[in-house]
Amino acid sequence: MNLEVIPLLGVPEVEPGDDLAELLAPSLAAKAAGDGDVVVVTQKIVSKAEGKIVPADERDVWIARETAAVVARRGEVVITRTRHGFVCANAGVDASNVREGFLTLLPEDADASAERLSKELAARLDLGSLAVVVSDTFGRPWREGVVDVAIGCAGLPAVVDLRGTPDALGRPLETTVVALADAVAAAAGLVMTKADRIPAALVRGFPAVAPAAPGRAADLIRRPEDDLFRESALQAVTSARATGSFGDGPLPDGALEEAIEAAIDGGEERAAFVVLSSPEARRRLLASLTPAGRRMLEPARALVVPTVRAGAASADATLLEGGAAIGRLLVALRGRHLAGAWDAEAEIDRSVIRSAIELPDAWRPLGVVGVGPAGERAS
Repeated sequence: MNLEVIPLLGVPEVEPGDDLAELLAPSLAAKAAGDGDVVVVTQKIVSKAEGKIVPADERDVWIARETAAVVARRGEVVITRTRHGFVCANAGVDASNVREGFLTLLPEDADASAERLSKELAARLDLGSLAVVVSDTFGRPWREGVVDVAIGCAGLPAVVDLRGTPDALGRPLETTVVALADAVAAAAGLVMTKADRIPAALVRGFPAVAPAAPGRAADLIRRPEDDLFRESALQAVTSARATGSFGDGPLPDGALEEAIEAAIDGGEERAAFVVLSSPEARRRLLASLTPAGRRMLEPARALVVPTVRAGAASADATLLEGGAAIGRLLVALRGRHLAGAWDAEAEIDRSVIRSAIELPDAWRPLGVVGVGPAGERAS
């Protein structure tokens, strides 16, 4: 098995509106590109051709516009989740290999860009198919340095699921899912050096990993509910806030219980959370709130009453403990992709709580937290 990664030399500088297929076809023809080969192109030339160039003096504005959520921040370094779903530095807004005073943004839809380029190159070279990967350099958690990954893909599987297939000893694989498009992008990155301004490469002799249909780079983006590292602990604490923005659907099984357990964190003697599961208790509690509190909490899937135990500590210390527990709950909810709406001003009728559960007199309700799936603003 021989794999060739061939840099495409002589590609001219790309300007907005340029036809990438026209610019790349001569170099590909010179290398005898054929069916089954893969062309890897950098995000930079795709963005330039599509006119995704903005003034450098508006860098922070464009980072904010391209950011769907902040994952982590340290000083001037910000790791963001882009509106495309990618997690990368500065939302992919970049100044390398762009003329002075300008920046490039990520393509609007790199999978669609790869699909167009694949079809146009195949037609120009009279080929049945020519796969295309759009690559960009991303940093990685737990690892130093950057590596090329696929942000666009057409004509080959982006992901190959090998679970259930045998390993070399005949044992079934249980967790192996190969990020095939990323592997191709990383291989091509070895010859597409920024300093030498090589924006494309041809990958030939590509082995068939397993039968799989062509996919998209979007297939590589992990679903939020499966992402154990969706944001840093510091960012979760910084960003956690009560919000009334709830999404659709039910609460995931066990998610609320896990959040409450994390919020208590061994402090059951000082703080507790009462979950109102009875429809009648919920109705009575909502009826006891102010109109504003009722509007905020009615869309919630669950209502939680934070309580603190009155003891030898001062009233201020007791309230401080309750406030800390509520803050931990909001962070824990966020970590489980849930939204929390806290009506701190709600006037709680203790009789409503005591009709739902047996709440001893020593426990004091502090308010109501509504819980639901995270909506767009809370994610």
